[in-house]
Amino acid sequence: MSKNLAIDIKNLNKVYSNGFKALDKLTLEVPEGSFFGLLGPNGAGKSTLIHCLTGLSIPTGGEAKIFDYDAVKDYKNARSMLGMSPQEINLDWFLSVEDTLDYHGGYHRMKKPERKKRADELLKAFKLEDKRKDNIRNLSGGMKRRLVIARALMHKPKVLILDEPTAGVDIELRHDLWKYMKKENKSGTTILLTTHYIEEAEELCDQIALINKGKIIYSGTKEAIKKHYKKNDLESIYLEAIHGKDRSK
Repeated sequence: MSKNLAIDIKNLNKVYSNGFKALDKLTLEVPEGSFFGLLGPNGAGKSTLIHCLTGLSIPTGGEAKIFDYDAVKDYKNARSMLGMSPQEINLDWFLSVEDTLDYHGGYHRMKKPERKKRADELLKAFKLEDKRKDNIRNLSGGMKRRLVIARALMHKPKVLILDEPTAGVDIELRHDLWKYMKKENKSGTTILLTTHYIEEAEELCDQIALINKGKIIYSGTKEAIKKHYKKNDLESIYLEAIHGKDRSK
């Protein structure tokens, strides 16, 4: 039976001009509708992989498709399917909260009434209604993080990429974001999550891929990965797979 894939990556290579191989014939399938966790240490290739999917970096070999749109050859269509929440807070400090969402919607060719309606929905969902006219510079760190994710969802992407979405936020906000991400996934949005918080992947993801040195070590459902490594928790699996440490002994 054929699988409906939101992301389909085959033998993806990325070699930089200094000879560093960031991705090494990486192959990965992300099923439509899944909440997919990508776990690996710093320098494993997570960011490079995301950059190749979003057009920020051009692969040196292989292919990556977003719902059958080639990320390089059919960039515009592939990119329209994606919402991206980067690890860094990359907001325009001269815009208001409301304008940030409106401009993003305009970039994706949403009509003005549609942009207004969608912005209102997101401001309410992310508890930013009272801040809609505020300048970005006046927001707290947590509010900026919420806005970055809201902006990624503005054009109703079929795939949401969350790169360390709760890095540096307090526990209460982290759990609020978890709740919203679960709701978004249940509504049909495929989510690709990178995180250093193992408990976050355990809580949110139904499928996990372990990445190290530009390669996928293992990919499958949480149940399959636990069965494969004969362990009941992701932290022990991660330590063994990535660092060769076995905490069960």
